[in-house]
Amino acid sequence: MISSDSNFIPRPGVINKQGCLPDPIELVCVEVPKVFDQCLIKRCLKYHDGPDTNCTDEELRSNPLNCPKIFLGCRDFNIKLLAFDKLPIKDHPEYSKIIIHFVISFTADYLDSDGNHCSEFFEINRCETISRLYFPSSIARIASTDIPDSSDLESEILKLELVAECLDGTFTKDCDCNEVLDVTIGFHLIVKCELLVQLLIPAYGYCPVPKPCRPITPKDPCIEFNRTPAPKFYPDQKLRPLFSNENDDEDDSVCDCPCDED
Repeated sequence: MISSDSNFIPRPGVINKQGCLPDPIELVCVEVPKVFDQCLIKRCLKYHDGPDTNCTDEELRSNPLNCPKIFLGCRDFNIKLLAFDKLPIKDHPEYSKIIIHFVISFTADYLDSDGNHCSEFFEINRCETISRLYFPSSIARIASTDIPDSSDLESEILKLELVAECLDGTFTKDCDCNEVLDVTIGFHLIVKCELLVQLLIPAYGYCPVPKPCRPITPKDPCIEFNRTPAPKFYPDQKLRPLFSNENDDEDDSVCDCPCDED
């Protein structure tokens, strides 16, 4: 698409109109991880003693606590991939059954009876199985001189992306009558199969030098206040319409006005 604007400067931004970009100046070959397949795993986990299941995890109970009082929430979720097993599927050699082993860690905050802010670190070991994932093998082998004493780099990449939140925290007592914290978490986990590939893409050359950072001048709060419109003094009324819409059923469109009666 050829742009008629001669003042166009290549920069990151949203493309919201057609015909506003000039022709690229070159085709470049870049080496990037490309996603070949991915799937989403969604779990809500509560504490339960015994083997882990899709709904429970025995590591969601803290160590004994000293006079806990108020649960504040969780923060600093992190994930670490420990290992994965790739098992071929019969009659579908390019697809594989993937078993992943990973650790989710986070910190839970609470207040004790004296009002002190306390924290407890959690680490849960999980294992998930993806029954079918397109996981082709790379033909090329990769070695790099950027890493000292480097051996062949793994060209097949399994990547995990985690979004997690703390849903609940309850203080209770364990079998030894110690006060502990049981946490309930929910997480969305994306499992991606990536291969390091070379892609040919159109480009506009190197990015230009950006504009200097603009300082922010403090504004007079009274001026800003006088510019803002007056607020709504009353909330919106939630009333049923006096007359029905034309799209309503015929029975609902009948008016109950007494003047219509003979």
